[in-house]
Amino acid sequence: MASGDSLRDHGDPGDAPSIPPPLTAAVNTARPSAAEEARTIAASTNTGTLASLTASGDPWASFVTYGLLGGAPVLCVSNLAEHGRNLAGDPRASIAIVAAATDSDPLANSRITLAGAVERPAGDELAAARQAHLDAVPAAKYYVDYSDFTLWVLRVDRVRWVGGYGRMDSAAGPDYATAEPDPVQVVAAGALEHLNADHAEALVAMARTLGGYPDATAATCTGVDRYGLDLKVTTDRGVAYPRIGFAERLGSADELRAATVELTRRARAT
Repeated sequence: MASGDSLRDHGDPGDAPSIPPPLTAAVNTARPSAAEEARTIAASTNTGTLASLTASGDPWASFVTYGLLGGAPVLCVSNLAEHGRNLAGDPRASIAIVAAATDSDPLANSRITLAGAVERPAGDELAAARQAHLDAVPAAKYYVDYSDFTLWVLRVDRVRWVGGYGRMDSAAGPDYATAEPDPVQVVAAGALEHLNADHAEALVAMARTLGGYPDATAATCTGVDRYGLDLKVTTDRGVAYPRIGFAERLGSADELRAATVELTRRARAT
């Protein structure tokens, strides 16, 4: 290697866009843990992609529906299906779950993988698992009690969360099990639409004074949770993704409006 050359991540050809670093220190970058992020994504939908193993050891991906029992996915699978036979033969499995899109680039959106082993629920857990699946997948009432369908509970041992470019982390099964889904997510879509449509100037002020980007020329909100806001910020140096934290962790969705108003007040007063 010639003098002065340096290695580039991912074999960067040299013209790939880079994220400009903040020019000032961000005031508060608090955000959910990977376990909290994963619990929230798992609770946000009822569909995913199940990875199971065939008798010959080959990976097999299948679209599935699920409910949640304390965070553990509950599947109702036909014994005649390929993935049903796979689970019966080898309990090792994982489920990939994709959150609702907030960006036109699919890889900029959040997703998780929950990995572990499936078990058939028994005793009191059987009734609870059945109800959990029915609560999430009402159409399952037509087949959940058929003799050729089986309920499986995925015991999560390992979690991988990806929040978009440059945002990813892992969590252990016990941490995932004890984490709580974010209460703000039930109103997040409406909040994002409102903030971006009616408060664009406030978002720019947040980016400039609280997020570390005083050179921000535009900002949109791409995510909201109990800890704060995720912004997508445009500067003359490129596009950045700062975090703007609330003063305090929110306990319910009802607290969101007051928290964003307080952020706006602080941003304009700084």
